Amino acid sequence: MSYQVLARKWRPGNFTEMVGQEHILRALINALDEDRLHHAYLFTGTRGVGKTTIARIFAKSLNCETGITSKPCGECGACKDITDGRFIDLIEVDAASRTKVEDTRELLDNVQYAPTHGRFKVYLIDEVHMLSGHSFNALLKTLEEPPPHVKFLLATTDPQKLPVTILSRCLQFNLKRMPVPLIDGHLKHILQQEQVEFDAPSIRLLAHGADGSMRDALSLLDQAIAFGGGKLEQTEVQAMLGSVSRDRVMHILKALVANDASLMMKHVDDLSDLSPDYASVLAELLAMLHQMALAQKVPDAVDENLVDREALQQLATEVTSEDIQLYYQVGLIGRRDLPLAPDPRAGLEMALLRMLAFKPSLEGREKRPSVANSQATSSSPTPAVTNAAPVKAVQAASTNSVSAPSPAVSVAASTPAVEEPGAVIQFDGNWAGLVEALNLRGMVKQLAVNCTLQEKSSSEVKLVLNKENQQLLNPAMQKKLEEALCTSLQQKLKLHIELGNQQVESPAKTTARNTAERQQMAEDSIQHDPMVQALKENFNAEVVPNSVKPVNE
Repeated sequence: MSYQVLARKWRPGNFTEMVGQEHILRALINALDEDRLHHAYLFTGTRGVGKTTIARIFAKSLNCETGITSKPCGECGACKDITDGRFIDLIEVDAASRTKVEDTRELLDNVQYAPTHGRFKVYLIDEVHMLSGHSFNALLKTLEEPPPHVKFLLATTDPQKLPVTILSRCLQFNLKRMPVPLIDGHLKHILQQEQVEFDAPSIRLLAHGADGSMRDALSLLDQAIAFGGGKLEQTEVQAMLGSVSRDRVMHILKALVANDASLMMKHVDDLSDLSPDYASVLAELLAMLHQMALAQKVPDAVDENLVDREALQQLATEVTSEDIQLYYQVGLIGRRDLPLAPDPRAGLEMALLRMLAFKPSLEGREKRPSVANSQATSSSPTPAVTNAAPVKAVQAASTNSVSAPSPAVSVAASTPAVEEPGAVIQFDGNWAGLVEALNLRGMVKQLAVNCTLQEKSSSEVKLVLNKENQQLLNPAMQKKLEEALCTSLQQKLKLHIELGNQQVESPAKTTARNTAERQQMAEDSIQHDPMVQALKENFNAEVVPNSVKPVNE
């Protein structure tokens, strides 16, 4: 007996064998069990996610000799004929090869005739969006008033190209891309049944390479088994896919974080011996940066199945979140532009060097003053402009778009440093500095920053809150603020807050004013920057409104 490819051998024969798409299966099963059947169904989704497979199983369910059922027997003549592709009342059409209106009219000429053997005459039209406008018009009349013995099952990867008149006459089901863990688990199940040796990393590589398509995953699995001589090993699968070990990409990432361009280029040079797919290398680097960003902000969301999970979490502590976002954005643009590079390796190298070239510089940034000496400078910011960070504010208005980064503005805040936890704070009457040092959170912080100091004695603190912010004042928040003051100042104090007119600027208003000034400085710096002006003059570029932001320290 000739070899049958895995994609055909393991094609599901009933709904229970389907992997994924539970939201679609539930609706179809309920419709079959309750005999609530529509005359036209539209299945949409990317390639290899199960559109045609579900349609064929649905055709079995409609024509199974045991009756209309969500569990076709698979043994009767109708089920077997549908499986073998010879059921006379299942008319399968590839719309990509039959786009003319004459083809559609010929197809529909026999609609009015009763089915020959089955219960229903089923028309399965694949890639239906490829039909011409006249073909859709010919199909529309039948979809509006179909005979009771006819069912239409339409499948497409591009539903946007279907006329709304067709869409409105179909029940639409959107099939989702298969997630990597689902593909991974299914491939392992198949290999166990096929008694093929494999290691877990090789299956993970194939699941990622399938790009959401189960059919592509099975085709890659067939190829990998043949490539590996009947077994699957990580190195063999990597060679087949043109991918590289994550360890090698990790070396590049560590050099990037360490700001070591020479070491980074050495690791790229080492990759060249493997003739890798450089787009895949860049994609793997982006995936690692994504996990690092999660590790910083949402640690629990980091993929637990990653073999280098701990290494990425550690690396995330050595780089700022701003740098990760910069690297990711530059990498995305570099991957998009990779086909335009003189050669793929040069494209990868330039993307990596660009990440370092536009990394924000620490030079020129002022140290933050302590609580004790911050009073004199808290009312006015001392800006420091650095020509280092990339800006996403300029985009070309012409067809010749420019994606080259431009400089932005970094402004140093004149705000007090936060004291070490447990340290005793020396209070000299600077309420803004004290509030910053208290390291408050939430509503308590909002209450504190909107107050101003009226009086401070050895036993009490009196604050004033504007009436416009009186909603912030409640006993619970006032009590928490009092406790924070007593703990940090190591004094037993009674806190009094009264509503009234503030004689000085509150910390909240100072922050708002400083923010506005820094924003204005950033916008002025962008407008007068030579590179930005050159882009405007040469490429008719313009600064996108509201996209300029000062760089936070």
